[in-house]
Amino acid sequence: MPTKTKNPQRPALAGGGARIGVLLAGGRATRMGGGDKALRTLGGMPLLARAIAILRPQCDALLISANGPAERLAKFGLPVVADDVKGFAGPLAGILAALDFIAARHPLADFALSAATDVPFLPANLAERLHAARSAAGADIACARSGGATHPVVALWPVALRTALRQALVDENVHKVDRFMARFDVAYADWPIGPFDPFFNINGPEDLAAAEQILTTYGDPPVMAP
Repeated sequence: MPTKTKNPQRPALAGGGARIGVLLAGGRATRMGGGDKALRTLGGMPLLARAIAILRPQCDALLISANGPAERLAKFGLPVVADDVKGFAGPLAGILAALDFIAARHPLADFALSAATDVPFLPANLAERLHAARSAAGADIACARSGGATHPVVALWPVALRTALRQALVDENVHKVDRFMARFDVAYADWPIGPFDPFFNINGPEDLAAAEQILTTYGDPPVMAP
């Protein structure tokens, strides 16, 4: 029997079916000294927990895309989906595994909303704005953009693209998200970068310190760009 994916708390999106949030937590954190970057804390809260708190009201269900022992993430209470492509194939492999999982477990879901867990200030209206941009443009994919910079891993993906993604990743060795996106019509939802970039990315210790300063200045939860 199909899994129902209905979150009564999230706002309805005109012209769209259910969507599942995909929390990309597979980064190796080499610039952070290794380990699980998603478990590093910001304002006393794991980055993964922050992403869950922001995306849960926007999605019908969530899953974590991560490799390694799933038990270490059990406290978050979400399915953990590992890559099935050999080697460290990057975020596209995580998105592919998520799309396959969604197709099998949530067959009524039309879209996956992907976001990296090291982007701690994701907008509270991310799903709504991405879906509106995709619908208005009649595009295949919607991608976030701020200050003219695109953020390919923060995107709305039709689950139906999973066959094309597997072919590109496995058969053609396409690993860059933007390179795969370029094969389709992509719509962009734009956000300003003031008072801070909502897609600020934590790569190294200095970025984590900068994010702490944002919290100190703007409070917790941070002010979300409109």
